[in-house]
Amino acid sequence: MKIFLAGATGVVGRQLIPLFAEAGHQVVGTTRRTERAADLAALGAEPVVVDALDAAAVTAAVADARPDVIVHQLTDLSAEDFAANSKLRVEGTRNLVEAARAAGVETMIAQSIAWLYRPGATPAVETDPLDPALPPYDGVAALEEAVAGMPRGVVLRYGALYGPGTWYAPDGAIAERVRAGNLALTPAWTSFVHVGDAAAAALAALEWPSGPVNVVDDEPATSAEWLPVYSAALGAPAPGTARHAAATGRAVSNARAKELGWKPQVASWRTGFADMDHDSV
Repeated sequence: MKIFLAGATGVVGRQLIPLFAEAGHQVVGTTRRTERAADLAALGAEPVVVDALDAAAVTAAVADARPDVIVHQLTDLSAEDFAANSKLRVEGTRNLVEAARAAGVETMIAQSIAWLYRPGATPAVETDPLDPALPPYDGVAALEEAVAGMPRGVVLRYGALYGPGTWYAPDGAIAERVRAGNLALTPAWTSFVHVGDAAAAALAALEWPSGPVNVVDDEPATSAEWLPVYSAALGAPAPGTARHAAATGRAVSNARAKELGWKPQVASWRTGFADMDHDSV
């Protein structure tokens, strides 16, 4: 199978290229930076330099590649610019979908997020509604709606990614905040997924039916639970407790992904945080 991997230099994309290659697939990987093309080639992908916000260029790149599947892992978060990331979700996804239609590509697998569900007392499943009051909603809703318009569109609702290259890596943005004492223990929910497991889900999704799938580990947790473990793994000071903090977020269920045959190799962030200096997957 020939795969057009948009966002191939991202934290999931870099993990995906060797997984696809090992499975016997041919990968065309995109980057917007010319200097990163050699990195993609070294990983085993055919590099294509293209700006996902340039509709004509995306259409030409997909037409030239003639892929069987488009895997959308585009993000723009290196500078923590959430407006830029939302724009990429809206316009970049639209450009990929239009390019797919023009080239006759019927299948798209796209990265979304799992922390946008409305509050609830039970772990969220894919049929539960998203919360339009949360800031990422507009971009995520536009992405998921566009992908749903494909003949076969699979949306991977990733939990908070941790592992190599992520914000939770020892040199990442969250780690810096923890060392600075800027995070406190609260009842806010997080559902994590190791980046290697996120990539494995994208590989498995080549065979999945249309629709959203939560890709999270087995142990949703509040920051009061996970933050002390993470801080200790970093060798950072123990965090304090936030007074009068309200419960936010919602636990997320991975039951659907397991029904489809995926399960996290790193079943809990407890193990993953302990192994942050190693490749856990």
